[in-house]
Amino acid sequence: MTKPVQPVMTTAYYVQCIISFGLALGSVVIGILYLPVDTWVRAFLAVAVLYTVTSSFGLAKCVRDRQEVSQVTSRVDQARLDKLLAEHDPFKVEQL
Repeated sequence: MTKPVQPVMTTAYYVQCIISFGLALGSVVIGILYLPVDTWVRAFLAVAVLYTVTSSFGLAKCVRDRQEVSQVTSRVDQARLDKLLAEHDPFKVEQL
């Protein structure tokens, strides 16, 4: 059975993602704080950003779960095919 190639996430990529997320969220928070509007508008924008961040985490989890399910299905199908190919003998003559 052939092993599927597993994607590898390096530590540098992981750290880059965390820093990028922190910078993006921090810049939005600073922008909201220095916005020349009333407090209730700032609060509304802060809640909107918080909702966007939490829903993006939920979406990322759903995408990851869906990809894992498709990989498991693919591995099961590949195992079945490997078994059929291993059992198949092209030179076997069937007796009548």
